[in-house]
Amino acid sequence: MKNRSARSIALGIIIFAGLAIGVLCAYRVMHRGKLHVDVDRTDYPVVGIDVSSHNGVPDFDSIYASGIDFVYIKASEGRTFKDQIFARNYSAATRAGVITGAYHFFRFDCDGTLQAQNFLSCIKDLNLDLPLAIDIEESGNPIEQPTELIIERLRTMISILEASGYKVLVYTNKNGHARFIHRVFPSSGHDLWICSFTTPPISYERWTLWQHSHISRVPGIVGKVDMNTFNGSREEFYDHFNIPYTKRKSDL
Repeated sequence: MKNRSARSIALGIIIFAGLAIGVLCAYRVMHRGKLHVDVDRTDYPVVGIDVSSHNGVPDFDSIYASGIDFVYIKASEGRTFKDQIFARNYSAATRAGVITGAYHFFRFDCDGTLQAQNFLSCIKDLNLDLPLAIDIEESGNPIEQPTELIIERLRTMISILEASGYKVLVYTNKNGHARFIHRVFPSSGHDLWICSFTTPPISYERWTLWQHSHISRVPGIVGKVDMNTFNGSREEFYDHFNIPYTKRKSDL
C-alpha cells in the first residue's frame, strides 16, 4: 500500500509538472512575436510614426488629421542606398504640418565616413524639425563584423554629422543598446530612441523616444506601421527639440 501511494504521488507530480510545462509553452507560443505595447496617452500624449518606401505612398494629410504629431522618414542606408520616396515623403509631411525627421539605416560592413556622406547628401538643404537619427540594429546586418569595428564606424559617422551642424539621435533595440550604445556612449548627451515591447521600455537609461509597436494602423497608410511616443508632455517635446511655434499645437 505504501509503495502504491508513493507511486501515485510521484505520478501526480509528474502529471502536474507536465501540465505546467505545457501551459507555459502554450503561453510563450501565443505571445511570441508580440510586437505591440499599449501606451497611456494621458502620460505620453505625443505620437509619431516612422516610414520608408516599404510603407507605400502615405497620405500625410490623413495622417496628420488622425492625431500623429511627428514622423521619421528613411533617407538612406549604408554607403550608397537612398530611399526612393524620401524626398516625396518629406515634402508631403511638411506640407501637411507633420513634424519631420530623417533616419539612416547603419550598415555594419560600411565605412562610417561614407555612410555619413550618403546621409548628408539626402538631407542637404532640408529644414528638418528633429535630430538626424541613426538606426543601428543587428537585424538586417552581417553578424560577423567585429563589435569594435562597428563602434568605430558609428563614432566616425556621428562625428561627421555633428561637425556638419546636426544633432544626432540613436535608434536601437535592447540588444543593440547593450552591444553598442550602453558601454560606448554612456551619458553622451545623445537622445535615445529605443525599440522595446516591455513597460518600461528600458529600465537603466533615460529614453527620449520609444518605438512600442510594429503593427499599428494609421489612417493614410496601407498596412501596418511603427508607432512611437515621446517621453514627456507636448510642451516638453516642443521645447526639447526646439520646434518652431508655428508648428505647435495644443492637446485641447
